Amino acid sequence: MRIVTFTLKRGFVAVLMLLSIHAFPQELAKGYVFNDENGNGKKQRREAGLPGVSISNGKEVVQTDENGYYEISIEDGQLLFVIEPSGYRVPLDSLNRPQYFYIHKPSGSPELVYPGSAPTGDLPKEINFALTKTEEKEEFTALIFGDPQPYTLEEVEYFDRGIVSEVAGIEDVVFGLSLGDLVGDDLTLFTPYSQAVSRVGVPWYNVMGNHDENYDVASDELSDETFEANFGPSTYAFNVGKVHFIVIDDILWPDPRDGQSYWGGLRADQLEFLRNDLKFVPKDHLIVMSMHIPFFEQGDSFRDQDRQAIFDMLEDFPYTLSLSAHTHLQRQDYFTKVEGWKQDTPHHHYNVGTTSGDWYKGVLNEKGIPVSTMRDGTPKGYAFIHFTGNQYKVNYQVAGKSNAYQMEIFAPKVLEKGKRTTAGIFVNFFMGSKGDEVLIGIDGGEMRPMSWVEDYDPAYLIDLYQWDTTETLLDGRRPSNPAQSKHLWRITIPNGLEAGEHTVKVQATDRFGQVHLGTQKIMVLEK
Repeated sequence: MRIVTFTLKRGFVAVLMLLSIHAFPQELAKGYVFNDENGNGKKQRREAGLPGVSISNGKEVVQTDENGYYEISIEDGQLLFVIEPSGYRVPLDSLNRPQYFYIHKPSGSPELVYPGSAPTGDLPKEINFALTKTEEKEEFTALIFGDPQPYTLEEVEYFDRGIVSEVAGIEDVVFGLSLGDLVGDDLTLFTPYSQAVSRVGVPWYNVMGNHDENYDVASDELSDETFEANFGPSTYAFNVGKVHFIVIDDILWPDPRDGQSYWGGLRADQLEFLRNDLKFVPKDHLIVMSMHIPFFEQGDSFRDQDRQAIFDMLEDFPYTLSLSAHTHLQRQDYFTKVEGWKQDTPHHHYNVGTTSGDWYKGVLNEKGIPVSTMRDGTPKGYAFIHFTGNQYKVNYQVAGKSNAYQMEIFAPKVLEKGKRTTAGIFVNFFMGSKGDEVLIGIDGGEMRPMSWVEDYDPAYLIDLYQWDTTETLLDGRRPSNPAQSKHLWRITIPNGLEAGEHTVKVQATDRFGQVHLGTQKIMVLEK
């Protein structure tokens, strides 16, 4: 019946799908969560069950008893999954994708352009989850990718050579996470994408993006069929140390307002999962929510009532962070009571710069890979989040650069001695936000504060308009039109600079107290 619904006129789809759901009675899934001492994935009699571990069907959440046993209802189409507890790890497949779930689709996914899950048949007598005990510290690092988003195999190669190759075999990283738009509409690229990411060599979790959807469906519940077949649930959770990670599919497809395109938000069953999941999380743990579409408004990009529902759930959790991508920009946002946040300390939302940058545009670098600087002047790259207990710090890593490269300083190359100028010095501090301290000094003189401005990055404008002023063809693709930066500072060039070379020094301090330095040269000439 699930397949038939897609051959009928749209007006009948919702009714028939509802009948289809109720045609399959609820079943009772049961089994054990156990310590897999011999690593064979099968529960042996001597292998102890693990008590107090959360199990979910994507809506309800139950915990195992003192013997590691659980029971939970399950319906056709639901995925059953374990919420990995601290101190344990789930198995990985050959591409380092965590295997913490069971797909329950007796008849398989509907017939779609991009295939979903094959029929899983009758529910097994037991669904057991094997976990392996690991030595886990409360201080650890996670690697975060925003929007790999290759539309072609050539762009998968750009992603692999330009990003993955830098972190392949990295040490001291516990896991990686991609914040959606794993691919660009062509879901056959899920496998090449996964093959590339597997070279990093750590467990890799994935968020679903709007370009990862099955578009040929009539309801949001079925938009993740291919994603589920490749990666598992699109909304789930896991624990490391004193951090509880929640991954959310926050794309409503099709848009419930008009049936066209998509909208940022959550379904009722997803919100119910979040409420039930958080019941079992200690209040002194850090909650990290990862999603694709950011909470902040770009027009009417996210449904306000859903954001408020999440904020309400987090009211009693003093340590929180949320992550997103989607915009192909980088910015820090802080939600206060004015926006519905319930606590005195603002909620930090980090919209992470992307690994695809400006969708693989721009001139080609020495490796033949598009430079792809984002529209706000942020170079493409990735983030490291360093956790200590329930605290965190973030470092942004520009692809192909030293980790000391945290800002771009723009200043005139040549000035005329004694002549006033309307030019200024701009600093694009990639991890900055309004309120951060950015100081500037010239030739070792007094460090003075710069002024935060919301404007276009002049360095990006120069790179962009070379495409419109060149008289010869350039390799690559013209970049996107600019977007105003949320991390740009300016100061007027002081008068009275003597002829000769001058050194501009910039010191920027981020929200974590980390100090970053940059320098630039200015030449003053006598006419």
